[in-house]
Amino acid sequence: MSRERTFLMMKPGILQRRLVGEVLSRIERKGLKLIALKLMRIDDELVRKHYAEHIGKAFYEKLAEYTVSGPVVAMVAEGDDAIAVMRRLIGPTDVAAALPGTIRGDFAFHTRLNILHASDSATSAEREIPLFFKAEEIQDWTDGNERWF
Repeated sequence: MSRERTFLMMKPGILQRRLVGEVLSRIERKGLKLIALKLMRIDDELVRKHYAEHIGKAFYEKLAEYTVSGPVVAMVAEGDDAIAVMRRLIGPTDVAAALPGTIRGDFAFHTRLNILHASDSATSAEREIPLFFKAEEIQDWTDGNERWF
C-alpha cells in the first residue's frame, strides 16, 4: 500500500439532486481523508485543460457542456491506495456496468451525465490537482488516527 492523493470532482448533477452530503459521507466512511474541498464554477478553458485527452472524441462536447452547466465540488482525498480505492467506490464510467453499492451504481442514470470524476492514475492526479487547487489550499492535517487506517 502507498499513501496517495487523488482528485475528485462532483459534477453539477450531484448538486442539482442534493447528493453532496451522501457522496462525501461515503468517501469519509471508506477511510479517505479530505484535504481540499471547494464549491466552484469552472469555465471552458479549465474544462479543456482538465479533459484535454478527450478533446476530439465523440462525447467531449457534451461532457464539457455538462461540466460547465452548474457548480461543481472539487476535492482532494488522501489515503492508502486512494486512487484505486476511489475508483472502486465510484464504479465504472458506464453506468450500465456500475453495480449497486457504488456511487455511480446508486446515483448515476446516464453515462453522459456522469456524476463524479476521479483521477485514474497517479499521473492524472498530479496533473489534475494543481488545475483546481493552489498548494496553500491543500490542508495536510492529522488527528492522530492515521495509524489505525
